[in-house]
Amino acid sequence: MEIEKTAIRASHLEKKFKSFNLNIQELKIPKGFATALIGENGAGKTTLMNILAGIRLDYKGEITFFEKWDDRDREKKDCPVRELIGYTGTSGYFLPQWTVQDVGEVSSLLFENFDREQFDRLCRELNITDQKGKEKKVSQLSDGNRTKLMLAGVLARKTELLLMDEPASPLDPLMRDRLCEMIQEYLASGNGEKSVFFSTHNVSDMENVTDYAVIMSHGRIVERGFVEDLKAKYVLVKGEKEDAAKAGSILYTIQENKYSFEGLCLTENLEKLAGMEVTREIPSLYQISVAVMKKNA
Repeated sequence: MEIEKTAIRASHLEKKFKSFNLNIQELKIPKGFATALIGENGAGKTTLMNILAGIRLDYKGEITFFEKWDDRDREKKDCPVRELIGYTGTSGYFLPQWTVQDVGEVSSLLFENFDREQFDRLCRELNITDQKGKEKKVSQLSDGNRTKLMLAGVLARKTELLLMDEPASPLDPLMRDRLCEMIQEYLASGNGEKSVFFSTHNVSDMENVTDYAVIMSHGRIVERGFVEDLKAKYVLVKGEKEDAAKAGSILYTIQENKYSFEGLCLTENLEKLAGMEVTREIPSLYQISVAVMKKNA
């Protein structure tokens, strides 16, 4: 399926470090969907997120937001891009001496579309504060509650795009499930106008909310597509050990044990497995992601 409208379109993005080079020739984040950015540690996910969010400005390339404004427009005071984008990061988001109420007050000053009542309600709902709104300093919050505080801050605003760097990592399993619900609720409230772009290590936990996936390795995008298309492109194949050597020359990736093998096969290569006793299954996004990252490691 082709991307019809984009929330973000980027081309020729490049950021060089001493031992690492981010080089994204083309990136399209589809409008109206939840897009997962997947990659191993050091793949460049946070660097890319920081560039898109405007936190890092020392890069080359072009970015277009909502098919209207570019990254130069984003820095202008009268441009609405910053109001339309909500961002949650991984560290140093709020000053440690701030209280939860301070976060609400500062957000009210920074963003015209910030709803203080909704923020307070979300803080209670997510158990960041008790029902009386008891004061807590950011430094007293756990990593999970700091992430929930960031979520409360962005979801209390009227935005059209959420950029979320590893939102699931510090959360417990129950809260990860709630995070998926919150993403789905956010998208549904926009009638196709709202989009989410999040990076994750927890592919299995976030798969049910992922519509489109971007897989990175060593600073580059190595695979992308709507999840249903990726699951049509690859097939999980399992067979007997005696066929492993022959199958290995055909499969995209292969794992063997004492008795059998399994691996990912490009659907277009399935006919080459004719004559082997194999079973075929639809792979999960996790299995596709791991295989693609291994292939490009």
